[in-house]
Amino acid sequence: MRYSEVLAIVQAGGRGSRMEVLTDRRAKPALPFAGNYQLIDFPLSNLHHSHIDDVWLCVQYEAETITKLVAGGRPWDLDRTNGGLRVVMPEQTDAAENEDGFATGNADLLFRIRGRIAAHAPAEVIVMSADHVYDFDFRDAIETHRRHEAECTVVTTTCPLGEASQHATVKARRDGTVREFRYKPERATTRTIATEIFVYDPAVLIEGLEYLESRTTEGSPKDDTGLGDFGEHLLPWFVDRGKTVAHAMPGYWIDAGRPETYLQAHRDLISGSLDVFRRDRQILTNQPQRPAARIETGAVVEDSLVSGGARVHGTVRRSVLGPGVVVEKGAVVADSVIFADAVVGAGASVAWSVLDERVRVGPNAVVGGHPRTRPVPTEKITLVGMDTQILRGARVAIGDRVEPSRRIR
Repeated sequence: MRYSEVLAIVQAGGRGSRMEVLTDRRAKPALPFAGNYQLIDFPLSNLHHSHIDDVWLCVQYEAETITKLVAGGRPWDLDRTNGGLRVVMPEQTDAAENEDGFATGNADLLFRIRGRIAAHAPAEVIVMSADHVYDFDFRDAIETHRRHEAECTVVTTTCPLGEASQHATVKARRDGTVREFRYKPERATTRTIATEIFVYDPAVLIEGLEYLESRTTEGSPKDDTGLGDFGEHLLPWFVDRGKTVAHAMPGYWIDAGRPETYLQAHRDLISGSLDVFRRDRQILTNQPQRPAARIETGAVVEDSLVSGGARVHGTVRRSVLGPGVVVEKGAVVADSVIFADAVVGAGASVAWSVLDERVRVGPNAVVGGHPRTRPVPTEKITLVGMDTQILRGARVAIGDRVEPSRRIR
């Protein structure tokens, strides 16, 4: 079967407000992951391994933080004359007013670029989010879509029932046809959820977007179609037509777009339950080369990942250190993720925290702590923004949010 006629749309445009101070200066898909990668690497690498090379990357908030990382698509062999990576940004045009400007949701975004999709005339459109961690061959979902002659195919996974209400839940008949789709239900009744990967018949997609917009735009704010996210109007419309099918994704998947799931994904990586780093399907990235990490005499490193250029003199447990991180003598880092070039000073303590790039934790300072409840909720995870200085002996409490470039005394 041919995949050269498939158009992939990677939606990387939103601010990612749920990650709070960590996305004050970057788009959420630009967040580091596992030390040497970023979240955007996962959809692009999966597309590369699926031999889908016509990719539109839709950016909006802090667009430069994404465009610098993707380097024109070079790490994924998408830097080519025909097809390859195309960066789609908001723009002003002579088209109808509601096609201009910034999108207010992922379905709204698809409406705004529907004319470009129609002109491109792909056989199928596969749409995905850019802040999830997984290993998946998109061709499997496309084959399911073609075999069922579906209008829409929803890629699904399972998660704990308590987590399912954070997503769209899906129930399907034995033949795979989706019979129920509930977007972020108050009380989930199934563990099966949408992974936010969808295969669409492009003609039906455009028909649906235009039909729904004619009914949702009235009463909406100016420059807003009212379409919102995929689960509000678009997917229910497809499901009601009776030609939407489910395709179960095997293996690991997590939405890493909330502090507790972001930290959990790293803990899964450390424990070995995250299985997306396969030799035959490597996660490709655009990262500068660093020298090997250095573990000094007397240092203790347990159940942790240490990236290139890092230097450890102190103690690191169940944590991930990004490139160039320094942990000085007597310092203790536990159950945390530390981004590139941060420094944890002598005698300092960091626990259940995420520290952004170039954070400086002064000697004997304390950041975060050990929450009593498990699993640890978002409000108990400490987040420290980029370029913050936490001075000698200062304390940042469990669950605090420190904005970028602050000085904490």
